[in-house]
Amino acid sequence: VERLTGIRVPPNYPIVGENAFSHESGIHTHGVLVKSETFEPGLMTPEMVGHRRRIVSGKHAGMHGIEAMLKDMGFNVTKEQLKEITQRVKDLGDKGKTVTDADLQAIAEAVIGEVKKKIVDLEELAVVTGNKVIPTASVKLKFDDKYLVGAETGVGPVDAALNAIRSVLRGIEDIRLTEYRLEAITGGSDALAEVIIKLEDNKGNITSARAAREDIVMASVEAMITGINRMFLLRERKK
Repeated sequence: VERLTGIRVPPNYPIVGENAFSHESGIHTHGVLVKSETFEPGLMTPEMVGHRRRIVSGKHAGMHGIEAMLKDMGFNVTKEQLKEITQRVKDLGDKGKTVTDADLQAIAEAVIGEVKKKIVDLEELAVVTGNKVIPTASVKLKFDDKYLVGAETGVGPVDAALNAIRSVLRGIEDIRLTEYRLEAITGGSDALAEVIIKLEDNKGNITSARAAREDIVMASVEAMITGINRMFLLRERKK
């Protein structure tokens, strides 16, 4: 419906909105995890409307919900680490910040002391666009010790750049971009732009990432590369 009408469904819409089956509050989340019927009577479940249940983090989150999210990300934490992660999430939420999956993952990595391993890294990026030119991007990626080169077109420079990255990695890992959000942090034509993305691979693994730069294309590419690296790290944890 969104694609055909060009109108985004507000997240707070009942049944079809992104937040329709989202749970944050500690006691509420615990009840859903133990027995989903507690807050989701059989009259309507997420699966009935093509939705899925989401546990989200924020200032109202409890340890049970955070622990469930961390397990989905492939983290195994101690009780003390879980307490620290939960407290940091609450602190962020108390400051009025929306705590994304990318934030939670970064907090967990910081608390656990996990070394971030870059499996994929951007070596070069070139983008050509204009009013009489089809937006085209070429990329050179370093994958472990190999260099991969490719090019793709898109409806705009950002789309072309992300398409180029996915095309280069398609033979190695089929990764879909399921969500893309762009927000201006500051004003002016040189505003600092924040890009938040969500990725899903062919095994149903989901990761998210964010990046902020003055250049929207570079912010998008940086977020994409970070999300891909988190995808590989997630799969390693689940082995």
